Amino acid sequence: MNKKYKKNIKLFLYFLITASIIYPINVFQKINANENLITSEKLSPKTFIAEAVARSGKAVVTIETQRTVYSNRSRMLPKGLLIDPYFERFFNFEFEQSPHSRIENSQGSGVIFSSKGLVLTNSHVIDKSEKLLIGLSDGRRVKGKIIGQDVLTDLAVIKLEGSGPWPIATLGDSKKISVGDWAIAVGNPFGLENTVTLGIISNLNRNVSQLGIAGKRINLIQTDAAINPGNSGGPLLNAEGEVIGINTLIRSGPGAGLGFAIPINKAKNIANQLIQYGKVIHPIIGVSLSNLPTVDNQGNEYKKNGAKVRYLVPKGPGEKGGLKLNDIIIKVGNTLIETPSDVVKAINLNGVNNPLNFKVKRNNRILKLSITPIDLNELDMR
Repeated sequence: MNKKYKKNIKLFLYFLITASIIYPINVFQKINANENLITSEKLSPKTFIAEAVARSGKAVVTIETQRTVYSNRSRMLPKGLLIDPYFERFFNFEFEQSPHSRIENSQGSGVIFSSKGLVLTNSHVIDKSEKLLIGLSDGRRVKGKIIGQDVLTDLAVIKLEGSGPWPIATLGDSKKISVGDWAIAVGNPFGLENTVTLGIISNLNRNVSQLGIAGKRINLIQTDAAINPGNSGGPLLNAEGEVIGINTLIRSGPGAGLGFAIPINKAKNIANQLIQYGKVIHPIIGVSLSNLPTVDNQGNEYKKNGAKVRYLVPKGPGEKGGLKLNDIIIKVGNTLIETPSDVVKAINLNGVNNPLNFKVKRNNRILKLSITPIDLNELDMR
């Protein structure tokens, strides 16, 4: 065997060994890279929050309002003093006999729920506004017109000016939600657009009277999702991105941080009335009610159902129907009464101008009365 042949054999073996070492490494690197790719995909999915916001988030709008606020500074001092110009010069006052005005700007949120450019928001967001400018998620800014508002439920409907097209949120069913479900609040707190916060449903029927708020006729969804100033009027979404409530207020302070939203089923009903009639009909019998005491004279707790009559509007339906102070309402129609909110609910379901049967307890006697609810506006005119 000559030297040249041996040299070729050595070179062949060298390349063979080198290739056998390198090839498995390349295969391993490719497999490892594929495994890393699969693992990365598994670890970084699109969250349900992102998908929910993608479904309805584009329909959330910023509502910029403007109104003129008047104040009369002449009330600070007796009128006679202000008549003397020397007095004003001496003290360097510039009082005005006519009202002084200033422009007040504020901001809230809303959600588009119709292809016609209709927006749901809170009544307090647009109350007494003279100008409305609506900012959309795509950067458009259009004027808005108030279709109607209802102070008692704190809801309002706005119509966007223009032809669209408009992004639309999907409205859900607030009867299908449960305590512990996910809650996603979307809005524009402090002017920070498209802010999303996450929490859960904490309570489904929080009566506003429990929050120290009078003059409202709504039960609220309670959530621990952060609802900050400017979020009012924005939507509360479920895990599927459906609107289940309209954010309305917060309870802040030590140990608080609670948010509240108007159930979307209630909001839809109010919105339909505002669109159709420009106002909302609120059946009422003209009474003020309270819960019955839950502690006896010895300090023992017990449960006693019913609603106690604390006040009667003179010549109102309740007084005309025979109700008296301190009567205890125990049944309305077919509904057994546990709390005053049960009475309000039964009256709302009955509507106006339809007689409604009441069973009341008066001095250990059971009485049956027939009372016909009227619209709140009619009660004010009496």
